[in-house]
Amino acid sequence: MSNNILEPKFFACTQSTELAEKIAKAYGTDLGNVIISKYSDGEFQPALEESVRGRRIFVIGSTFPNSDNLMEMLLILDAAKRASARHITAVIPYFGWARQDRKDKPRVPIAAKLIAKMLETAGATRIITMDLHADQIQGFFEKPVDHLFASTIFMPYLKSLNLENLTIASPDMGGSKRAYAYSKHLKSDVVICYKQRLKANVIAHMELIGDVQGKNVVLVDDMVDTAGTLAKAAELMMERGALSVRALATHGILSGGAIERIENSKLEELIISDTIPLERSSSKIKVVPCAPLFADVMSHVQNNTSISNKFIL
Repeated sequence: MSNNILEPKFFACTQSTELAEKIAKAYGTDLGNVIISKYSDGEFQPALEESVRGRRIFVIGSTFPNSDNLMEMLLILDAAKRASARHITAVIPYFGWARQDRKDKPRVPIAAKLIAKMLETAGATRIITMDLHADQIQGFFEKPVDHLFASTIFMPYLKSLNLENLTIASPDMGGSKRAYAYSKHLKSDVVICYKQRLKANVIAHMELIGDVQGKNVVLVDDMVDTAGTLAKAAELMMERGALSVRALATHGILSGGAIERIENSKLEELIISDTIPLERSSSKIKVVPCAPLFADVMSHVQNNTSISNKFIL
């Protein structure tokens, strides 16, 4: 590194402090100090307790609900901008509100675009995130986006399982591109679940496109929320003769009764990353750390070198 390039500083949003500490450690540095002052009505004010003038800073925080998590990210970005940081990179391992990426019915917002604009207005000059709900969300930003793929960290674990007669499955039509990418790399077959919803998080009907008889199936998705889709898909596949069913999802939202649903399901295992802190766990849940990947990419960003070799799929 050139001697005239100042070392970057890392700051964490409250909800992602544990992950941010792991990223900073993997990078070889410590987190900067952020003090959060709170008012009795719920309003809060973050303050950066060290100078960032002329430096690149990384603000690390997933923006899953509640909305305070997003608001804290925005306020820290604004604080850094007003403190004359040179580059402000928002590191958002899980980009929340991304399921609202289009108008699928009248009079609804496109929340993903709104949040992209809010992040840029607050001061972000670059975004680093992983497995967006839809790739085209990158187009909502006018600033550079480094869109990382969790396959980089999941693929070594999948290969270590040494599963014979492996088949990759998509739990819905929208995830078929992701499933085909995994299957191409693993040289496996692909099946797709077709589902119809009554409303958000409620499935009315599911059908299976493809053959899973005598196969070890891995369902691939970007997130697992209530786990209803994965549980129903696993049950359907076991009924159709699958030897085993595992699920792989980048972001473990695991809301409502998700943990119980996983424990009572036909799933052999649920593999997730730690982009979202896991409040409760299960013997069926395997967490693959994402901190080394983020730290590596952030090092390349700081040194203005290519990250193209970080993408397996």
